[in-house]
Amino acid sequence: MNSFQFHNPTRIVFGSGEVDKVGELTAGFGRNVLLVYGGGSIKSTGLYDRVMNKLQAAGLVVHELSGIEPNPRLSTVKKGIEIARINSVDFILAVGGGSVIDASKAIAAGVPYKGDVWDFFTNKARIAEALPLGTVLTLAATGSEMNGNTVISNWEEKLKRGSGSPLVYPKFSILDPTLTYTVPANQTVYGSVDIMSHVFEQYFSLTPNTPLQERFCESILLTVIENVEAALADPENAAARANLMWCGTMALNGGQISLGMANDWASHGIEHEISAIYDIPHGAGLAIVFPNWMRYVYRERPDRFAQFAERVWQIPRNGRSDEELAEAGIAATRAFFSRIGAPASLADYDIKDDQLDRMASEAVRYGTIGSFKKLGEEDVRAILEACL
Repeated sequence: MNSFQFHNPTRIVFGSGEVDKVGELTAGFGRNVLLVYGGGSIKSTGLYDRVMNKLQAAGLVVHELSGIEPNPRLSTVKKGIEIARINSVDFILAVGGGSVIDASKAIAAGVPYKGDVWDFFTNKARIAEALPLGTVLTLAATGSEMNGNTVISNWEEKLKRGSGSPLVYPKFSILDPTLTYTVPANQTVYGSVDIMSHVFEQYFSLTPNTPLQERFCESILLTVIENVEAALADPENAAARANLMWCGTMALNGGQISLGMANDWASHGIEHEISAIYDIPHGAGLAIVFPNWMRYVYRERPDRFAQFAERVWQIPRNGRSDEELAEAGIAATRAFFSRIGAPASLADYDIKDDQLDRMASEAVRYGTIGSFKKLGEEDVRAILEACL
């Protein structure tokens, strides 16, 4: 186990009906609020009116930025920055899933910055200050509600990049599982894949002597596996929705489940290049990439993959070698993703091989990626070819 420090400043307000506390929670941060949300589903479900009523009852002046894309775009972030500056916004409230929260974090960092907010995503600048923000989560997926990460797409340049800072951790996040009852089935699937993928990025590590962290990871994976199909069968299954929501938060809240472990994140880097060009859902891209990454790298530490097969997928050893168990666990991962309705190949989105060179090159623009196995351009291209 490696040395580590951990601090997470986000206040979590979890439970049915807790969204009604949004006014009192927000009021402590100023009078002018920028409400950020997506394509309008919060209006059709009644959540918009519910939140607005609470904000107005708290005496807050609300400005709005709607239309955040599933892969939030730089142009929309810049629009939000302008709205916030013109109206002297004190606080940003994100109501939605990870995309809305990521866009809100970028806006929060961009408002006080004198340069181009894209500088934070191209290693030209570091976030030095940010407006405070809070979230009302509507989708179990990214963990953005309790971490300092943000990912933005530059659609004009077909680039998707991440940034992060402790300064953009939300001040509070309201996790009301009832708000996820109306999430479409495919988004429930993609969100669950995203949660599992976040765990994979931390679990598959070369760091020795991390038994507690490994079991943290395995427990989240098992809980997702046990609950996603129940949520799909009955979208208002309160227990399943609550469990998935908390799994999403715990899977990526600043590294709590993998403290002292080297993390990988290569598969996320590869997927970002796919969705940067083709604008596919992030969770769908991860469902395609991850089993192929697993097949490419598992020989670096077959014992970890064998443990994964035994503990998570309950595959008995029955005299099999670590390599054989590893392959069985990878196959079980792919089978599960397919069973819940996630795509298995880029062909499912009619994506061919014409952009493989560009994607492989961009994935390693700043050097090799991954820590479980360091991947160069040829490695990334091989994984992408397997995804076809």
